[in-house]
Amino acid sequence: MFRRKLNEIIERTDGAVAAVIMGTDGIEVEKVMRLEGQDLNLDVAAATFTSLVRNAQKTGKEIGLGHLREQVLVFDRAWIVVRLMSRDYFVMLAGLPGGNLGRGRFELRKAELELAHEFAL
Repeated sequence: MFRRKLNEIIERTDGAVAAVIMGTDGIEVEKVMRLEGQDLNLDVAAATFTSLVRNAQKTGKEIGLGHLREQVLVFDRAWIVVRLMSRDYFVMLAGLPGGNLGRGRFELRKAELELAHEFAL
């Protein structure tokens, strides 16, 4: 089920090359990657962004901003959107420059709503 949803997100987002569901503990739940994304080292990125997510969650609480919902990172060779599904799980979507970042954000928000029951604690 998760693989199907990740494939849908990538197919509906121009320029998207990978989608990963990760636990904030750094354990990968599911991953879909296109050939175009294999040289971007996204496996390492997903694991590394786990610490960014945890730090942003902690900071948001400490300074009274509330819970983290989304992070957007734009690099020279890729953009990455991280969308929290729950306190313990997130989806990372990666795309190439010129890809439709806005559509990717929209698709992740839809996925969050559609999969909410799967991540309910």
